[in-house]
Amino acid sequence: MALEAPDLSVDASSVGALVTGADYRGLGLVRSLGRKGIPVCVLKNGDQRLAAFSRFVRRTFEWPSGSDEERAEFLVRLAEAEGLHRWVLLPTDDEAVAVVARFHARLARVFQLTTPPWEQLREVVDKRRLHCFAAGLGIDQPWAYLPCSADDLTTLDCPFPAIIKPASRERVNPLTTAKAWRVDNRRSLLTRYAEARAFLPAEALLIQEMIPGAGEAQFSYSALCRDGRPIAWTTAHRVRQYPMDFGRASTYVETIDEPALVEPSVRLLRTLGFTGLIEIEFTRDPRDGRFKVLDINPRVWGWQSLCAGAGVDFPYLLWRLVHCKPVPELRGRAGVRWIRMSTDLATAAREIATGRLSPFRYLRSLAGPIESAIFAYDDPLPGLFELPLLAILAGTRMLRGQKV
Repeated sequence: MALEAPDLSVDASSVGALVTGADYRGLGLVRSLGRKGIPVCVLKNGDQRLAAFSRFVRRTFEWPSGSDEERAEFLVRLAEAEGLHRWVLLPTDDEAVAVVARFHARLARVFQLTTPPWEQLREVVDKRRLHCFAAGLGIDQPWAYLPCSADDLTTLDCPFPAIIKPASRERVNPLTTAKAWRVDNRRSLLTRYAEARAFLPAEALLIQEMIPGAGEAQFSYSALCRDGRPIAWTTAHRVRQYPMDFGRASTYVETIDEPALVEPSVRLLRTLGFTGLIEIEFTRDPRDGRFKVLDINPRVWGWQSLCAGAGVDFPYLLWRLVHCKPVPELRGRAGVRWIRMSTDLATAAREIATGRLSPFRYLRSLAGPIESAIFAYDDPLPGLFELPLLAILAGTRMLRGQKV
């Protein structure tokens, strides 16, 4: 995807960014751009309001629920009403990315977009397509099967334990929220598959072997790309995650020097011809030591605020790319660490209780300089409000009967 050139009649210095999410991912975007003097507005979405407390936010708006078309039309009306013409639109989650992708042409007449249209995006976000795509390129990945119906599973030679995964996470339901459901035998496979079919069609599900290991086996290659060529990139070890096994979010991450992550990632990106921010997730299989591709996130990822400290300030570099300004080729340096303490404590406690992490190892991981995901001396309010907001969020989910 080639990003459209900005309207040169608009002074780029007066054009801001609209961030479609106020969680900690949105907060990282807000701080990166706000510290450069770029105006930033935020759409608060549901229970996520953390970024709205940042001193770098000029205005906050409520993004109402509704269909993709209704949300796209809301964005257009908001731009017209609030003078956001040609502002950079930065989606922070899969739902927002899907809205922008499906109504790309309509939104591109109003905003400067940073994610591709649906025809290109689905090659990246659909895990069934990714599985076939990676297989064609000879890139290592876990064993997987793409069932057409429950009948396909009755005699399937499936390695257990396995997981049932949604092909994409653009719609919220119990399976996409959990990311995956573990199955330990054929009976649980058939039972859980039937439950999954209540939320998603057969073509939106896949069965995958469960690679041993949890957070300590999770790695990433992250980059800013232009037409499939990485301009700035880094590799990282996502050491701990929350929840512990099928993490919705990383809680402790360290940048590393790992060449084995680079070559398959570059090959994937070159073939996709992708432009924008992207994270490619891998797991390291302890049985053979090989890195195997799991997922691709064509948007900002949770721990991206770590990257500025490693020398690759991805949101600002993307801003420069959108405005046709020079972007130097950069590689993130290894050894920079990041933690979201509010969720990492819970993860560490569970890992210590199960014997997967010793108290000494945990305390040692906290020694020395470490980047906080939320607290910042030049922007303290989000850090002060995080715990009360998390308590409200947990209470709301409990009342709804949802997992915390």
